[in-house]
Amino acid sequence: MSIDETQLVALAQKGDVASLERLLEDHYDYIFSICRKVIGNTEDANEATQEALISIVKNINSFKFSSKFSTWVYRIATNAALDEIRKKSRRPTTEFNEETVTTESKSSLEDEVIDRIDVTTALQALPEEFRIVLVLRDQLGNSYDDIGELLGVPAGTVKSRIARARQKIKEELLGNKIHSQGVKEVNDG
Repeated sequence: MSIDETQLVALAQKGDVASLERLLEDHYDYIFSICRKVIGNTEDANEATQEALISIVKNINSFKFSSKFSTWVYRIATNAALDEIRKKSRRPTTEFNEETVTTESKSSLEDEVIDRIDVTTALQALPEEFRIVLVLRDQLGNSYDDIGELLGVPAGTVKSRIARARQKIKEELLGNKIHSQGVKEVNDG
């Protein structure tokens, strides 16, 4: 006999530790994925994931079954990621990022790494309201309605933010391509 998610939540709310643990295990990868994509690095995403899990445990009894449990969990994960970004913005940072360094000499691999760095940089440069919707839609595959429910905004607002975010990313990437082509021309010439 298989227990569905609603039954697991009800059991967890009654104090069943095994049900709570199963819920956390079932949602861990997606929580981490949201945090990683919103924040942009693994270390801070791990911190946000742990905070999200703690929040779920502390607040499981506040879940009212008015939405899907997964929507509630993902809202918590998104908020934990945003909180981590805010905390990080108050910490001193360095310019060097080991995650973006490669020693491979193959130009196609270098180009792929540079493209990925450019996209990550452009995504991280977006204001939170644009970055969140873009990550939830394009990287995690959520529907406009689910994103709207998750963030507490109408689906039309989600669509508008996604369109504006994509335009800003496009402008940033085109600007980087033009700049890097100019640098290559100088270096090659």
